[in-house]
Amino acid sequence: MLPLRQLTDVLEEIAPTRYAEPWDNVGLLVGDLDQKISNVLFTIDYTPAVTQESRDKHCDCIIAYHPPIFDALKRILSTSPIYDAIRRGVAIYSPHTALDVADGGTNDMLADAIDLCPDRQPLRITDAKAANYKLVVFAPRNAADKVAEAMFAAGAGRIGNYTSCSFRSPGTGTFFGEEGSNPAVGRAGQLEQAEEVRIETILPISRVEQVIAALKQAHPYEEPAFDLLQLAAPPEGRGQGRIANLAAPADRSAIFARIKKELALSHLLIAGPTTGMITRAACCAGSCGDILNDAIAQKAELYLTGEMRHHDALRAAQKGITVVASLHSNSERAVLKRLASRLRERLPQLEFLLSESDRDPFTIQ
Repeated sequence: MLPLRQLTDVLEEIAPTRYAEPWDNVGLLVGDLDQKISNVLFTIDYTPAVTQESRDKHCDCIIAYHPPIFDALKRILSTSPIYDAIRRGVAIYSPHTALDVADGGTNDMLADAIDLCPDRQPLRITDAKAANYKLVVFAPRNAADKVAEAMFAAGAGRIGNYTSCSFRSPGTGTFFGEEGSNPAVGRAGQLEQAEEVRIETILPISRVEQVIAALKQAHPYEEPAFDLLQLAAPPEGRGQGRIANLAAPADRSAIFARIKKELALSHLLIAGPTTGMITRAACCAGSCGDILNDAIAQKAELYLTGEMRHHDALRAAQKGITVVASLHSNSERAVLKRLASRLRERLPQLEFLLSESDRDPFTIQ
């Protein structure tokens, strides 16, 4: 067994939640980071059938690709899978669009299915959320090292391969201790001046609570002064979808066969040309009709996605683009096996299981 925190930390490394779409609800949705887990079940959708499967297999953590909590919940009744998870102490984590954007994530899985070149690029760049805060704290000179070391131990001060990173500058702090105060320096009831050190460091958003707690515990003042500043995220060239030339020109029929094999499907929905050679293709997992314009502008000849609106498919076909739709979750499910494999390598103490009851709601008869 391991604390849930160790799993969420690795998931954050694989698919940083700051790359998720602004409308999405990713990360830990149910659970306590300190709870112990042993069996993790992967699913696209957390349905009643998957809930029962998690009971039968004694799973204490669910990785649900689609967030089962999306809009605000006004009631949680006993018929809800969320109620069952909370009652049984089962954690739920959703990677969704963060995994789509990530290297080796959902869209790279689809790109591999159509054999795109390694120099593939996103169809649409995503504006990343800030990953870090800057923490500025003021400490008396003789306590500066103690306060800094406590913050570093709690997770602050890492920049790339460097740890214990900070900037320090001397200055003078002033305060007036009112009735009932017990200042560590000087006396209450009079204006005091103290030689202090300004300590600046960086910390990931996920460690804010722990670092501030460590700061307060190590600081000699009753009320330590500090500033927490959210940093802007620099452009990183990450985004939704993928586009590139094929590793080698291929006939459309051969690409259809390859997609079926890679996604373990017997049928595909196809609009537009069904024969002829192509050299350039694009993909985007899920429902990506709104990114069709990006595929057109970047001269894709084939576009693989989960689902597309009728008129968008018509428009693509009229421009000579072949649209391949696998059905929504069929364009995503294969990434769960990849994610499970990566997590097994990092966390061999946990058991990772792929749901047997999770499937797309649509079937072709």
